[in-house]
Amino acid sequence: MFSENNIDENTLNQQALKDDVSRKEENKLTREESLSDENPDVSSCSLEQLVETLEAEKSELKDQVMRLAADMENLRRRTARDIADAKSYSIASFARDMLSISDNLARALSSLSEKSDDNHTGFKALVEGLEMTERAITVIFRRYGIEKIEAYGQQFNPHFHQAMFEVSDMSVPSNTIKEVVQVGYTIGDRVLRPAMVGVSKSKSQTPIVED
Repeated sequence: MFSENNIDENTLNQQALKDDVSRKEENKLTREESLSDENPDVSSCSLEQLVETLEAEKSELKDQVMRLAADMENLRRRTARDIADAKSYSIASFARDMLSISDNLARALSSLSEKSDDNHTGFKALVEGLEMTERAITVIFRRYGIEKIEAYGQQFNPHFHQAMFEVSDMSVPSNTIKEVVQVGYTIGDRVLRPAMVGVSKSKSQTPIVED
């Protein structure tokens, strides 16, 4: 009796276990079917399509990285150029104002030279002092990249010269600078002030004097 009861219990337990496994399998299949219904693209997407999609995304990301790198390099160059320009041209306004002082000093020296009196010690010392000051200004100008524009005897160049008047002179080519009214200067690659000049012309030449 005891043995038969044990056999029945074992049979019932085995049957219950089988039923439980069957239910779990059915639930698993049901979930998979549900996921398949909710995501039809996933179920239909082949491995080749997935690889193609990933390759396309990789190519797009690579292009974005390359464009970003190019933009950063352009920004670096532009920033370096702006810094260099700032260093070279930040004193342009101040230098332009200093030119008037240099002009006045040159005019004073020219006037004193015409009234030279070598026998007067004080007068001679004054001239020497002014000449030293002029040389010092020239040295300072050069230190900051400020240079005189060579004009006399050169061909007229509207980028560096401003024509104030014309002179008939057949002994030199047309548009040759015959007189410098005011010295011009450059700072770096830029014109700080054009040279004001008088130029030669032939009789048939069209006037180039600027308004």
